[in-house]
Amino acid sequence: MSWRDTDFAVMGIVNVTPDSFSDGGRYLHTAAAVAHGLELVRTGAAILDVGGESTRPGALPVSEADELSRVLPVIEGLRAAGAGAQISIDTSKAAVAAAALRAGATLVNDVSALRADPAMAELVASCDADCCLMHMLGEPRTMQRDPHYDEVVSDVKAFLERRMAFAVAHGVAEERILLDPGIGFGKTLAHNLELLCRLDELAALGRPLVIGTSRKSFLGRLTGSPVEDRLAATIATNVIAYERGARVFRVHDVGPVRDALAITAATVNRRWAQTTPMSTTTPTR
Repeated sequence: MSWRDTDFAVMGIVNVTPDSFSDGGRYLHTAAAVAHGLELVRTGAAILDVGGESTRPGALPVSEADELSRVLPVIEGLRAAGAGAQISIDTSKAAVAAAALRAGATLVNDVSALRADPAMAELVASCDADCCLMHMLGEPRTMQRDPHYDEVVSDVKAFLERRMAFAVAHGVAEERILLDPGIGFGKTLAHNLELLCRLDELAALGRPLVIGTSRKSFLGRLTGSPVEDRLAATIATNVIAYERGARVFRVHDVGPVRDALAITAATVNRRWAQTTPMSTTTPTR
């Protein structure tokens, strides 16, 4: 299964890191990460996004060797277990992406949108891999230092259009490209809300939009909830994003988000896949 096969796809997060903002250290060991990935698939993930370097604000860079040692055993383990989901590698390093693709990944999720490593575009093209191009102002260490835009939606749209043109010019097939506005990556709370409100303008670029709001700090600022209590806020932003044209949803809590999106899709599009037998009993109030 991949993002092509369904009306929407949930991308489950598999952070193999000690310092990610929400679940850093929980899945640092290969067995735990593989088990977590398989559980995400069981609850509805069509994509597993495996990452070995945190991109939270202020995170320190990770060496190529460390990143490889974290992600490769997990990708190999998921493939050996027959995970049944598309495997994505969350990296901006071409060498890490190349090894991950050889190990079984088929999607490169590059938060730099092919800017960090000059070899990445050619690699993606030569491997016929899918790729996600994300908008980020600056880089993770500095992106939240007073982010400024002339007009955030127009600026992000122009950036994504340029990066898509760059990828295509370097041999990446347009039908393999997904676009991510980078919620929380060099954006204020107001920027994030404006992007969510006007996602339809980015959907007009003609490629599937990936949205990553899961447990992020702007949700905490709005609700006052700590990171572990932001599921309801995450679901709300994903439902809004779907209604405005997003189709891939990168989250920690796959099952609840998948259920919310299934109801939203059935309501908005008047179609759905039956996943359980229809009851023959009289419904209760």
